[in-house]
Amino acid sequence: MSTLFSDHTIETAPSETVPALKGTLAKFGFVPAAMARLAESPSATEGFLRILAIFERSSLGPVEREVLAMTVGHEVGCEVCVALHSAALSHDPSTRPLVEPLRHQASLADPRLEALRLFTRRAMAGGGRVPELQLQAFLDAGFTTRQALDVVLGIATYTLSTFANRLTGAPLDPPFEVFRWRRDAAAV
Repeated sequence: MSTLFSDHTIETAPSETVPALKGTLAKFGFVPAAMARLAESPSATEGFLRILAIFERSSLGPVEREVLAMTVGHEVGCEVCVALHSAALSHDPSTRPLVEPLRHQASLADPRLEALRLFTRRAMAGGGRVPELQLQAFLDAGFTTRQALDVVLGIATYTLSTFANRLTGAPLDPPFEVFRWRRDAAAV
C-alpha cells in the first residue's frame, strides 16, 4: 500500500475536486479511500466521474454494468473494486446470487449475464480483439453491436478506477470489509 497518496477530505482536497467528494459523501455517507486518494488529481477525478456517468447512461442495464465491473475488477485483481461491487450486488436480494460466482469468475446461471461475463473477459484478454464467433455468441444471447461497444466503454471506465486504486494503494474501507476479496484466493 502506497503511503505517498493522501486520503483527502473536503477540507484538504484540491478545490476542483471538492464537489466530487461532496457528491461521494452524499452517496455513501462517507468518502471511500479510493475517491479520497483519486481526489489528488482534479483531472483524474473529473475523467473518472465523467466516463462513469456516460457508462451509466449506456445501453447496458444496472445489473449488466455490475457484472461487467465485477469481471473487470477480478481480471485486473482490484481487491477494492471487487469488494465494493460485491456490496452493491448484495444489497438487492434479486442480485445477491450473482456475488459469489462473480467473485470467482464462475459461470452465472443466467445465460444472458454469462454471455456478458464471457464477452467482457474475452474483450479484455484480446485487448479489444474478439473473434467473430465469440462476438456472435454475445449477440446470440440477445445483446447488440451497440452493447458490444458499451462493454468496451465499461472496460475503459473500470480500468481507470482499478489502475488508480492500485497505484494509490487505496485500502478497503471498513463498511466493505465483510466483502474483502483477494485475487490469490479466487479461482481464475
